[in-house]
Amino acid sequence: MTHTPDTDVIICGTGAAGLTLAIDLARRNVGFLLIDKAAHPFIGSRGKGIQPRSQEVFEDLGVIDRIVASGGEYPVQRFHTDEGPVDKAVVEMSDPTPDEPYRIPLLVPQFLTERRLRERLTELGHAPHYSHELVGFDQDADGVTARIATPDGERTVRASYLIGADGGSSFVRKALGIGFPGKTLGVRAIVADVLVDGVSSDAWHRWGEDTAAQVSMCPLYGTDMFQLQAPIPFDVDIDLSAEGLTSFLHERSGRTDVVIHSVSWASAFEMNARLADTYRRERVFLTGDAAHCHPPTGGQGLNTSVQDAYNLGWKLAAVLDGAPESLLSTYEKERRPIAEAVLGLSERLLEAAKNRDTHRGREVSQLDLGYVDSPLSMSSPDRAHGVRAGDRAPDAPVTGAGGLPTRLFTLFQGPHWTLLGHDVDDAPAPAPRTGLRIHVIGGGGDILDTGGHVHSAYGLSSGQWVLVRPDGYVAAVVGTADLDSLAPYLDAVGIRPVPMAQPHHTGTSAGMTAPSPSAAPRTRREHRRFRSAAEQRLATAQRELHQLSRQVQRDLRSVRRQGETTAIVARSNFAELAVQSITRLAANLRTDPSDRSGRGDQ
Repeated sequence: MTHTPDTDVIICGTGAAGLTLAIDLARRNVGFLLIDKAAHPFIGSRGKGIQPRSQEVFEDLGVIDRIVASGGEYPVQRFHTDEGPVDKAVVEMSDPTPDEPYRIPLLVPQFLTERRLRERLTELGHAPHYSHELVGFDQDADGVTARIATPDGERTVRASYLIGADGGSSFVRKALGIGFPGKTLGVRAIVADVLVDGVSSDAWHRWGEDTAAQVSMCPLYGTDMFQLQAPIPFDVDIDLSAEGLTSFLHERSGRTDVVIHSVSWASAFEMNARLADTYRRERVFLTGDAAHCHPPTGGQGLNTSVQDAYNLGWKLAAVLDGAPESLLSTYEKERRPIAEAVLGLSERLLEAAKNRDTHRGREVSQLDLGYVDSPLSMSSPDRAHGVRAGDRAPDAPVTGAGGLPTRLFTLFQGPHWTLLGHDVDDAPAPAPRTGLRIHVIGGGGDILDTGGHVHSAYGLSSGQWVLVRPDGYVAAVVGTADLDSLAPYLDAVGIRPVPMAQPHHTGTSAGMTAPSPSAAPRTRREHRRFRSAAEQRLATAQRELHQLSRQVQRDLRSVRRQGETTAIVARSNFAELAVQSITRLAANLRTDPSDRSGRGDQ
């Protein structure tokens, strides 16, 4: 027996991963329920580093400017030594390039990042549900039935998929019995967000000559607070109050003029490196910290989590819209190797930090990570240079044929796929497909590579086409002669050809086609699109009626002012206007039979 789902996806966890996934699903018109057992949003600064690749993701999601405005660039690290303070750069400060517009990591407290993501989600018409705890779930071939404890009692929700974005102690992962192997890294630490006097906000202050005695105070841009960090022994209880942390800081730094006035959030934790045995069990997926746990060195955890969700979102939407279920298997194949590599990097950076080497280079930017070995990457064995399938798709400034400047990232922005043809001359463009945008670069095309930046970044030859995924990675590079090879690929990821118009049938209005009796049933997403179109038709009708009413009033005023002869003309004009308007309204409001029959499934 099948059960009609209440929603498409349940997302358990409202951290950066859960919010990113929710935003991506919302802009794709996928129904979801976003829940968290916490009574309110997370208030700590924990994952404060936003790497360049995540900044590109946030641009696509429409939130990058607000996130940048919420924080700032990393300050210099100021080591307080017996000989005096010594300033060192934390990260390499590189100027942006045409293909990499974001090259400097940002320092943004995690609670501000998540606040901006919630604001974006609200703009899309959704909000998280707090004090909603997932207490159990069962799954079958058709979906997942979740039991959720709410302030109003337990409720049962049926969904097509369940996503565990509920952190390192994930209830979803444990309920599935998925192993979380790894190791404790031999470091216990405290982190706290504090209001403090006695330190300047122009530097990340560090005291202590060795690991056991060090302590640091990092300004949290966008707030008046500092983040206190320090390693602590495993067998010692630490007083995390303002008074306790002030005494702790005095002991470690020797500075009695530094006073902590309040603590908004604090935690004592052991550093771990762990990776889930699998990211999926049937219709239940893990993402973010539920799937991998990192030490904080290098600022990789939140960024890896955001990009997990960014990878999963478009695949869930595609399958819910009719793409083959096998597409979802590529999520783990692509993301688990990334997490494994990032875990290794974080561990190496932790070892370096023990020796006071806190320098961070390009390796933490995540710009060079990709999916070259993915089953979604069409191999191009003859490409000796330029981008390959699986590489991150570079940005480039270009000019529209209308003369206005734009960027490739602007063309990519949104939930669609993009196909770029480079100097393809008079070659016929591929047939249109739903969810695919096609641009031709060069003479006769709609985009001009005025500065040669596309050619430089992509290494395309004349007559070549590059297919870019919704998450900004290259799917394929083919020549015009091989364009037909993209058809089965696009079919497999749910990018379908535009249906051919059906012959007119009796009873069908002019300019409209009757649906084929053998047409496939509409998906929930298609029903939502038709409902939106109907709402637009209704709005148009309301505007028409308003205009008609105003015209009537004008004609009546004319009758009163100018007498009966003019009134006859006015009534004639009005009658003609009324016939035209009613004809337009009838055409706009007429709905095909399959639309009417599908409304009960919305």
